Amino acid sequence: MRVWRERAEGAVIEDRTYSVTPASMAVNVGIITGEVIDLKVTERVEWSSGRIVSPARLTGTLRLANTSANRSVRLVEAKILFIDAEGQPIKLAGARTDLIVELSTYGGEWLDPGQDMTQALDVEVPGEALKARTLRDIRVELSYVPLPFRQEAVSFAVSIGAEPVE
Repeated sequence: MRVWRERAEGAVIEDRTYSVTPASMAVNVGIITGEVIDLKVTERVEWSSGRIVSPARLTGTLRLANTSANRSVRLVEAKILFIDAEGQPIKLAGARTDLIVELSTYGGEWLDPGQDMTQALDVEVPGEALKARTLRDIRVELSYVPLPFRQEAVSFAVSIGAEPVE
């Protein structure tokens, strides 16, 4: 897919979109399950010179669900790693930090039993990962804190008389 855009200086900017195969994958981390869907990589390039105007970005959607019957979880973050052919993470250029996606749901970061959430993904792709036969895997490292779900009850001794009280 190519989208043409004109910059103020008159240079034509092209969005280059790379398909990710597979475009969706299952996520299963302990009591959290879900999927990453609609993955694609897009970079912006000046058409006439081939100069990269905006680095490549991985976009998609992360869907997570708490499958526990009795434990709430506090979602912390998702770390996206690009893994090379030797099984090692591909680093970002320069001294930039890891690719962290802050996880939050409407109203907080808690996911109660049976609840699910959806989070947009938008992270930079290391330039090395776009080279042929370099990228082997994309890894999602999910950090969460499970909390015990507590339900308490109180019982007290009673008796019911044989005669109704008036």
